[in-house]
Amino acid sequence: MESILFKKQDQVARITLNRPDVYNSFNREMALLLQHYLEECKQDPDIRALYLTGQGKAFCAGQDLQEAISADGPSLSKIIAEHFNPIIKIIREIEKPVVCAVNGVAAGAGANIALACDITVASEAASFIQAFSKIGLIPDSGGTYFLPRLIGRQRATAQMMLGEKVSAADAAAMGMIYKTFPAESFAEQSWKLALQLAQMPTTGLGLTKRALNCSQSNDLFTQLAIEDQLQTAAGLTEDYKEGVNAFLEKRKPIFKGK
Repeated sequence: MESILFKKQDQVARITLNRPDVYNSFNREMALLLQHYLEECKQDPDIRALYLTGQGKAFCAGQDLQEAISADGPSLSKIIAEHFNPIIKIIREIEKPVVCAVNGVAAGAGANIALACDITVASEAASFIQAFSKIGLIPDSGGTYFLPRLIGRQRATAQMMLGEKVSAADAAAMGMIYKTFPAESFAEQSWKLALQLAQMPTTGLGLTKRALNCSQSNDLFTQLAIEDQLQTAAGLTEDYKEGVNAFLEKRKPIFKGK
């Protein structure tokens, strides 16, 4: 059984973590396969949005601890450097919107992979846990970078040190994720969001993502210069011309992602 299910549908790459018997926790094979599919999405011009979710009751429980403690398993350093860091890096580098649909519990690295995505939504039945402190480790997979920026240092510190479960509703209320959907309609509603993004001006969305990445460390004046540069690039796209023409002609634009 494939640990990652991959399907292209309506210009969306549907990526499903598929080890439900261990709550979709990552082993080496699964981590490298996810990297492979993300790289394929980055290179394929027919893919205009990504949709990442989990099979079964959980989204992802992070690292498979059975592998981590195995005598012949990878070291923690190797797990970080070769498994999770490349996943986070490519999610942020790929200039297409990445929707994370958190269908169930997201714990440890699983929670932080979700937070690294562009738009994260969750089932009302889902939850988030910074579980690292429970086994004497620190948050990885970009958690110490993304979480304080999303919810502030105090809340991030409390979550990371106490390891408390955060409901999907609370995560949305504090700005950790975009929104929640009822459990019974979650799959349909979250998929519609990815489909919507896939019909939008992909290059412009990618440039927006690049600007947001830069804004994490730039001062205002540097960011203004970046916006000038990227806006000029967006203005040269076919989608910009189509958007303006559609506005003037009072019709719905048909974007091609170019």
